Amino acid sequence: MTGATLVASAMAGQRRRERRRWRLLFGMTLFCCVTLVIDIGTGPSMVSPAQVLAALFRAEAADDMTLAIVNDLRLPMALMALVVGCALGAGGAEIQTLLNNPMASPYTLGLAAAAGFGAAISIFTGGFGLHPAMSVPLGAFVFAMLASAFLFLLAGFANITSTMLVLAGIALLFFFQSLLSLLQFIASPEVGQQILFWLFGSLTKTTWTNLWVTLGVTVFCITLLFRDAWKLTALRLGEARAQSLGVDLTRLRLTTLVLTGLMTSTAISFVGIIGFVGLVAPHVARLLAGEDQRFFLPLSMITGAAFLSMASIISKVVIPGALFPVGIVTAMVGVPFFFWIMLARRR
Repeated sequence: MTGATLVASAMAGQRRRERRRWRLLFGMTLFCCVTLVIDIGTGPSMVSPAQVLAALFRAEAADDMTLAIVNDLRLPMALMALVVGCALGAGGAEIQTLLNNPMASPYTLGLAAAAGFGAAISIFTGGFGLHPAMSVPLGAFVFAMLASAFLFLLAGFANITSTMLVLAGIALLFFFQSLLSLLQFIASPEVGQQILFWLFGSLTKTTWTNLWVTLGVTVFCITLLFRDAWKLTALRLGEARAQSLGVDLTRLRLTTLVLTGLMTSTAISFVGIIGFVGLVAPHVARLLAGEDQRFFLPLSMITGAAFLSMASIISKVVIPGALFPVGIVTAMVGVPFFFWIMLARRR
């Protein structure tokens, strides 16, 4: 075969892979729309998919009770599940890419534990005079950003490797978990119960205001992450090769950590600690689409959104008439799913 024929064959194969990846993105997006409708319809008062669609798009065809249930009660929580899933999936994908470590995620780097401690401090102190709806998310956000700032400072040193950053994140995780345990030990039973409920992770705290804040921050951060898609893809070839291609590793680390820290801290501050989304979603996306950031990042977002949306549905049906904390559901589903991924990759 001539050189021109080989190039043409390679280009044709690349185009086939790209078309397959676009079909995957479209299929996963459609699946998210289906889970959104089911999530809205699921609850103590079951609403059929037809009634949900009527309430969303043809208000005159739905009764007042259905409109109130769909638009005022369940729609914000269902949309928040998608937005938070996107944020955690994208954050996990970029942290794994940046650190070249499949175990890296906002949870394993200590950001979630820092947010939990910040929320616990706010609950323990009474919110410093602020309303709990404002003080608890604010405390969670501040401490998560403090943990992120520590990682930013480490990433700024020239001799700090990706492995050192992962170890530093694990140290932060255990540090904030120990402080959280201490706080729960000295707190009264009532305060300890409030802290524990927040740590479970729940979408019931969602309002239209914090939904729009989370959505705005997520869109802003993901837009900037897409600008470095080529550099992050080059990084998967190895740090030495990425540098030879002109990638400024220190700047890339700082930018990516700042954006993922801001995005995931905002999401966690409003819904509590929800684990395994940022760990499982990137693995699924990598198995389906490979390392090309043009497809890997959006597929991680959509997979994370679908995962959390399905967990929200399960949380409403596992105990009829009650809302099971969604953070427990993601852990129960995520652990065996993660083991399955590990075994599949081994084979």
